[in-house]
Amino acid sequence: MEELKGTKPKISWPKKALLILGFLFALAVIALVAMAVTQNKPLPKNIKYGIVLDAGSSHTNLYVYEWPAEKENDTGVVHQVEVCKVEGLGISGYSQDPEKAGLSLQHCMKKAQEVVPEQQHLETPLYLGATAGMRLLSLENRSVAEKVLSAVEKTLRSFPFNFQGARIISGQEEGAYGWITINYLLGNFKQSGWLNFLPNLKSRSGTSGALDLGGASTQITFVPDQEPIESDDNSLHFRLYGKSYNVYTHSFLCYGKDQALRLKLACDVQSTQNGSLLDPCFHQGYLRIMNVSELYTNPCTAEGEQQLPFTQLQIRGNGDHQKCRMNIQKIFNNSHCPYSSCSFNGIFLPPIQGEFGGQSGLADVHGRWAFLAHDGVYHFSRGVGNPGTCTEAGT
Repeated sequence: MEELKGTKPKISWPKKALLILGFLFALAVIALVAMAVTQNKPLPKNIKYGIVLDAGSSHTNLYVYEWPAEKENDTGVVHQVEVCKVEGLGISGYSQDPEKAGLSLQHCMKKAQEVVPEQQHLETPLYLGATAGMRLLSLENRSVAEKVLSAVEKTLRSFPFNFQGARIISGQEEGAYGWITINYLLGNFKQSGWLNFLPNLKSRSGTSGALDLGGASTQITFVPDQEPIESDDNSLHFRLYGKSYNVYTHSFLCYGKDQALRLKLACDVQSTQNGSLLDPCFHQGYLRIMNVSELYTNPCTAEGEQQLPFTQLQIRGNGDHQKCRMNIQKIFNNSHCPYSSCSFNGIFLPPIQGEFGGQSGLADVHGRWAFLAHDGVYHFSRGVGNPGTCTEAGT
């Protein structure tokens, strides 16, 4: 019995191993917690990047986006992390020297290279979409338009990204992308999952329409109450964040702010015999001298070219907004509508309802169009009067 008092119970080897492993695991957990607390760094997320160049008629913008790899309702939640405005002309403005179209993009592409982590360059998709400026150039001279796109593609392929293509998008696509952008930014798609956990905050119901005023075209896109949409050319279907949308869209080629002005001046020049024009749409003191031939250099006005007794046009402004409104109406033709309702030039347009968001050039002309508005809401019927007598411009 005395010998038993001095002995300790023996621990078997398997139990010793378990104790050692448990001790080491506890140390590892403590170390990880300590590192997280001291460094205060969240665990890395699986972030994807994408680069989009929006090649408009007057300029090009480059955008860098990021989104988590995990999607919500089969659609990604995207955030813009960088925007770079390309210096110089829109790519269609380099028709006389196509190589410069590609070179003009290099500065912004280098900026994108800095923003996207180097280890993700090769997997980052890169797109360029050209809009109405290139659509017009393609109508005017398809060969030149292809040379411009080729020069652009050459530059974009020289950067270490996953180049997905450079192409001219349709007016329908342009309107659709604008509509998606506006409703995404307004939260109308309920793409932010955390909203579902906040009962006191309700996402906006329905969607907003989109107006996009560019230099060479204008787009209108919205979800109409009327179904089905009478014109297949103006109908699109989307499924976003688990919900389906039937959308009306139309792009009015030649009715962007630059080309609409060209249409107006082409009408005005017919009413003067000496090449001097008093224009109510320009402010008093405005003076511009231009060659008449400049009015007819693209498809928007080429068909209306006339032989005139003068080669230069002198434009003086007198700033009369009432006369300006009447003057502008000449570029719209309301004489024929083959549908239940139209906008102008015989284009189907269902009844407009709801709120609209504006993009692009609308920010520049908002103040100038105030005479079309009542209580902050634009009434488009006020801006389109009797049938025009000058020209039936293309759509």
